[in-house]
Amino acid sequence: MDVKVEKLKVNYKTLEDFRKFKEYGLQELSMLEDLQANIIENDSASPFYGIYLADMLVARMSLYEVDAKYNRYFSPPKNYLELWKLEVLSDYQGRGLGTALVNYAKSFRLPIKTNPRVKSVDFWGKMGFSPVHYDTSRDFGENPLIWFPAGFEEQMG
Repeated sequence: MDVKVEKLKVNYKTLEDFRKFKEYGLQELSMLEDLQANIIENDSASPFYGIYLADMLVARMSLYEVDAKYNRYFSPPKNYLELWKLEVLSDYQGRGLGTALVNYAKSFRLPIKTNPRVKSVDFWGKMGFSPVHYDTSRDFGENPLIWFPAGFEEQMG
């Protein structure tokens, strides 16, 4: 299936589209408050990417670049992407839309960290992500998975 991943605009239509997703929550409500307070322009920086089919948002993710100075996972520290809220509406699952979003994130050629939901570990494994093995004395209460682009030093801190 050939699909197009788009950077989502920060506007009321996008927020309305988000209400259909199970993981709708604080991030979107915070965006809504920002919109209401400032009536943000359509081209405002948005961390959200999505796939539309027939003018309906059916898959989305949020993707943030984390600066090396905030790095807690890599040694030596390096910029990486944090992938959150990867979600495909249930009627559209199994069509490669989640894979298309992850492949889009991989196209930035930076390491990617994600915290998988309980039943999604197999998906992430197929996508080439592996568990972080780091010093458990620095446990951050999460079980992150990491993907490295080819040629990146796969050294964990």
